[in-house]
Amino acid sequence: MKGLRHLRHSAVRVLKGLQGRKMLAVIAAVIFTTFAIPTPAFAMHIMEGYMPPLWCIAWYIIAAPFVIYGSMCIVKISKSNPKLRMLVALVAAYAFVLSALKIPSVTGSCSHPTGMGLGSVIFGPWVMAVVGIVVLLFQAILLAHGGITTLGANTVSMGVVGPIISAFTYWLVAKKLKSSKDVAIFLAASLGSLMTYVAASIELAIAYPSATGGVLNSFSEFASIFAITQLPLSTIEGLLTMLIFRYIRTYNEA
Repeated sequence: MKGLRHLRHSAVRVLKGLQGRKMLAVIAAVIFTTFAIPTPAFAMHIMEGYMPPLWCIAWYIIAAPFVIYGSMCIVKISKSNPKLRMLVALVAAYAFVLSALKIPSVTGSCSHPTGMGLGSVIFGPWVMAVVGIVVLLFQAILLAHGGITTLGANTVSMGVVGPIISAFTYWLVAKKLKSSKDVAIFLAASLGSLMTYVAASIELAIAYPSATGGVLNSFSEFASIFAITQLPLSTIEGLLTMLIFRYIRTYNEA
């Protein structure tokens, strides 16, 4: 916990060190880049109307407790240090931009970075459930990326499963195994991103079991196709997150 508080304070110092005009320029560039890239409507998380209504409702119910508890955590963080609200917004923007960079993969879905690893390490996985549902909601409305009916399923995979794996991996590698923090953040972001697609494959397999091999056969088919694009994407996301993490640490030490 002490290490996480130190990292949060380091990140706040980075934000305070950025001049107002530079920050506005960065935000403008991110918005322009995100909306200027042509986006085919079929390239989505799990797209609108793709899952049966029963499973749409079920995944909403599963996601709800994590989002509610995550909201409580954000309120607690904001009360303890109001400046951290800016940092929550920053990790949300990071997740929004990375997860909007998509490559069509399985019919009705896609592969893309998630951007959830950094926030999971700084704030823990529960906060990222709220960040995840907000990011996914805006993408569904503004970018036709995902959908409202599949919002619960996408939140569980990207906002719950991925962050839990990222936070646990960082805790295991950095705290228990006493390994390098660079290695820990790389593995946390990479595995969190990869497990997001394992979860998505499970969701799709349950909704559409194979006529011959059932859920397991369907899962292997979805996961094997996802792996073609997601393995290299997860590695790249891990490297990018590690560089950002290293910058925050270096800035604080300067």
